[in-house]
Amino acid sequence: MIKAHSQRILQPFSAQVQIAESADARALSIDGDVWEFQFIYAKSRGPGVGPGGHRGRFTRAAHIRYCDLQQVIDNPSAAGGQVDQRILDLAQFLLDAQLPFAAADRYEYWLLDPKDESPLALIFSCIDASEMASFPKLTEWAALPAAVMPIEASETERSMSYGPVNYRLERRVAERAGSKPKARWFTRRYHETEAFPPFLIREDWDDDEQRDLCQRYLQRQAPRLLMLHGVSPNERRRMEVAAKANALDVARFYPLYPEIADREVMDKIRIEARLRMAAGESAYALGRRDGVLYQ
Repeated sequence: MIKAHSQRILQPFSAQVQIAESADARALSIDGDVWEFQFIYAKSRGPGVGPGGHRGRFTRAAHIRYCDLQQVIDNPSAAGGQVDQRILDLAQFLLDAQLPFAAADRYEYWLLDPKDESPLALIFSCIDASEMASFPKLTEWAALPAAVMPIEASETERSMSYGPVNYRLERRVAERAGSKPKARWFTRRYHETEAFPPFLIREDWDDDEQRDLCQRYLQRQAPRLLMLHGVSPNERRRMEVAAKANALDVARFYPLYPEIADREVMDKIRIEARLRMAAGESAYALGRRDGVLYQ
């Protein structure tokens, strides 16, 4: 039996990874195009239960693009060797599946604001309560690296040799968390009275520089943030507008957007992306190792 779900890749947040898994294999994708197939190769009785209750470690077996899945199924021995049946079963499931898969990681580990111990920035999430104990007791939030998601510096920042926005925001979050930072687990079903930041980090900063760093980071991350589930229409519309500046990233992640708030805005972005790709452009991260960082 094959089950499917999605969950956030943390930390740092880089995507809502799609996961289809059988008893001892799984396929993962952060864009619905390239799928990484993995097998369990060792089992243990120690901690670290994986998705679906698996015990063991996964090893990568193959990368297959969605457009090639049918060919693999039709010609399982065309590459000079027989394709593992587990890959064939998952490939057939993916061809019949509808993306994105439902989000399943409702247990969330948040860095806290010391003023009132409310959620400040999301560090981890997981699917099963039994997994929480296996995560380290981190009290540090990490930004998506500048090598994966570069944010354009202003002329002033370049002249002053400032570091990337990503890491400057990371420092601001650490400063806001205080000298003795705290973090705790929340279960969304039982803590809905909490004010959880829709885009995984608080946006109410005390001064203009902090607000600017936060907004520039979120706006650059918008094509990825639109993969999140449970975002209100108004917040989603705000991020769709922000995503205009990175149309190629939108084209890459669009198949995994659970909802669209403004269809006209999104259609214009995708048209721009198609024109730019036809001219030979590609998204910055393509060809880099920003893929399935999920463990």
